[in-house]
Amino acid sequence: MVKVGVIGGSGLYELPGLADIREEVVDTPFGSPSDALIHGRLGDASLVFLPRHGRGHRFTPTEVPYRANLWALKQAGCSWVISVSAVGSLREEIAPGQVVLVDQFIDRTRQRPSTFFGDGVVGHISFGDPVCGVLRSLLRDSCASLSVPHHDGGTYVCMEGPAFSTRAESNLYRSWGASVIGMTNLPEAKLAREAEMAYATLAMATDYDCWHPHHDQVSVEAVVAVLHANVHNAKRIIAETIPRIVANQTPSAAHRALAGAIMTATDRIDPEARARLDLLIGRYLG
Repeated sequence: MVKVGVIGGSGLYELPGLADIREEVVDTPFGSPSDALIHGRLGDASLVFLPRHGRGHRFTPTEVPYRANLWALKQAGCSWVISVSAVGSLREEIAPGQVVLVDQFIDRTRQRPSTFFGDGVVGHISFGDPVCGVLRSLLRDSCASLSVPHHDGGTYVCMEGPAFSTRAESNLYRSWGASVIGMTNLPEAKLAREAEMAYATLAMATDYDCWHPHHDQVSVEAVVAVLHANVHNAKRIIAETIPRIVANQTPSAAHRALAGAIMTATDRIDPEARARLDLLIGRYLG
């Protein structure tokens, strides 16, 4: 059975038709994930939901235990990961309420572990195309089928947070050609690639970033209304995409991302490090 991980808000698992719902508290070599995993079945697929910030939004973007989160999904058997993320728009044409199926990232984070490697094992993944093109195309087809306004492609700037950008920073990112800005999708995408899970982002614009001349005039009520509409659309897109993943016949290159990536000689890998990362590297070490 295909198993899909979904990272996002705590209510995303409330999908029509989701059956056999159960919670599982897990631990990983990198500590506890943000919250319990929520398992369910939708048709011929198994889904695993993980609230990124924990239920009740307990973790800042810097505090989110990204390594534990992605490890927990890998440990649960997920081979595909859909990230649902609220973002600010950096382009006039990306209006609040619209979806951006990003295909590139710019990393502006400074305080986050972004790899499972180290402490005795060195690995270098290819990350030129950080989003799985197969999964992104399935999400795009779902958006089109549902008539959800969306943009095919775009660059996501991942900032440290938790404060938002200065206006100078916002305009700088616009000058780089970036499309949206958020605080969470790196190191998620890097860790998913190291774990050989196909990863793609549903970037859902809540408002314009502070570059926009009318940014400060937007009310909290208006932003909240867009957030609710985005959650509704995210659920629809996920439910529409799951059967497409099940029926998909195109392999994802992400599922073999570690082939040739491990640089440490096999006989020089510390046994403790080998045991710690066996879930990821075991099949390549014989």
